[in-house]
Amino acid sequence: MSLEIESRGLFEDLIAQPLAVALLEAALSQGRLAPAYLFSGPDGVGRSLAALRFLEGLISSGKPALRERRRLEAFNHPDLLWVEPTYQHQGRLVPKSQAEEEGVNRRSPPQVRLEQIRGVTRFLGRRPVEAPRGMVVIEASESMPEAAANALLKTLEEPGHGLLILLSTASERLLKTIRSRCQQILFARLEAADMQAALARTSTAEMGSSLLALDQPELVAMAAGSPGALLQNFGLWQAVPEEFWLRLEERPQKPMEALALARDLTEALNGEQQLWLIDWWQQHFWIQRPDPTPLKRLERLRSHLLGFVQPRLAWEVALLELIPRA
Repeated sequence: MSLEIESRGLFEDLIAQPLAVALLEAALSQGRLAPAYLFSGPDGVGRSLAALRFLEGLISSGKPALRERRRLEAFNHPDLLWVEPTYQHQGRLVPKSQAEEEGVNRRSPPQVRLEQIRGVTRFLGRRPVEAPRGMVVIEASESMPEAAANALLKTLEEPGHGLLILLSTASERLLKTIRSRCQQILFARLEAADMQAALARTSTAEMGSSLLALDQPELVAMAAGSPGALLQNFGLWQAVPEEFWLRLEERPQKPMEALALARDLTEALNGEQQLWLIDWWQQHFWIQRPDPTPLKRLERLRSHLLGFVQPRLAWEVALLELIPRA
């Protein structure tokens, strides 16, 4: 395994991102590293993977290194701080990746918070233990509220002994002054052939999911050129009880059917699943018949759920209005 990795390029497993790879390889080979980078583009197209490989190259003089790769991928390198957006739950911050396991209400989106940015500042203020620089990666950096963004800006002005990578799906939401202090690396959506190539490299366990997901037009449309998003959407699709799919595809025809579906959906699905289901249903409506009317009504339902309207009531009103008119 070690020889196989060392014989391949550092970014060999990053698919269909030639511009990003060229810029990162040039920075490593020339030894001209910026103090901060902004990796912008959709979720699931390789931004996190590129960050890990770039940091691996920083540690190992631009070459693949199996030991460092394992440590970075496990987030157990002493000079790496990986920051996830968090939820406030029972007086503490819960990372996004642990929210479901801990039963956190995920109706409101997670944020990268001021306390976390202060931790970044402290981390970058110390000298690295092993690597040439302290390494920080911040996921979903656009989710920072104003106070956190201003604190990060001060850190960017004096980064200390560090290299900072911001990952963002909506870089336009970041402060212009933050963007100006970062070298931006753009990541593109994948074409269909590249999507299949990326999915072909998934584990054997994920391969079956990949093939099944590609057969679902709604999931493919929602993925929008992102293999990671496709697999994530497939997981959410599987989590919805099978009985709902036929009821949604046929749409309630009578008021009692609409009220019953609203009751069953809100009892069976949590807030995050309900919001995802709206995305799926909008894609389904559009594929079946490009009519903006039900799409707009579902968008209002989404805003009501995000605005903390009582979920069952919000679904009841929306489903009643979606009953086909004679």
